[in-house]
Amino acid sequence: MKKLKIDIVSDVVCPWCTIGYKRLEKAISELEIQDQIDIEWQPFELNPNMPVEGQNVTEHITEKYGATIEQQKVSQQQMTEIGEELGFKFDYFDEMRMVNTFDAHILLEYAKDFGKQTELKMCLTTAFFSERKDVSKKDILKQALLDVGLNPEEGLTKLEDETAKKEVANKQNYWKSLGVNSVPTIVFNRESAVTGAQPIATFKSVLLELIKKQ
Repeated sequence: MKKLKIDIVSDVVCPWCTIGYKRLEKAISELEIQDQIDIEWQPFELNPNMPVEGQNVTEHITEKYGATIEQQKVSQQQMTEIGEELGFKFDYFDEMRMVNTFDAHILLEYAKDFGKQTELKMCLTTAFFSERKDVSKKDILKQALLDVGLNPEEGLTKLEDETAKKEVANKQNYWKSLGVNSVPTIVFNRESAVTGAQPIATFKSVLLELIKKQ
């Protein structure tokens, strides 16, 4: 039976991408269709121009979206509670920094060749949101590769590889050219898509309809 292809366009430091994936994962698991699904993660940088030193999250959100500190606290509390329901820990703290994720995306492309993309994605997302780690740092990226059983030396050499860099840049441009400008964007069989962290019930009905079509 042909598998249902799901492309998830997302960033490692996007909380709603994590929530969206965890809800999708729950929907797949409750429908018991894990063996009928093929997930591929596609790169999207929320902040492609983020400097090496990163930026304080509160300052960044205020600057980018105009949200007040009070609004951010409410939003972070909401995400923390939703995360708890889904078995994921969001640990927001005052010194938290938004970081550059281009290298993380290069490694996710590398992990795809070994069938470890989802595992690495969740490892990096957990490092950033649950463990207060900077996922732009080489030592953190190296540890993530080790944690999922990939070769850290081979993986890290990709970060200096012009072809690997170009591939990620081209993929980002491809999805943008299709009109993807917010994440998560979850694409089914490259034919239809939903955006945002949809409820589990929504994912279930979309999946059931598509599986029936298959």
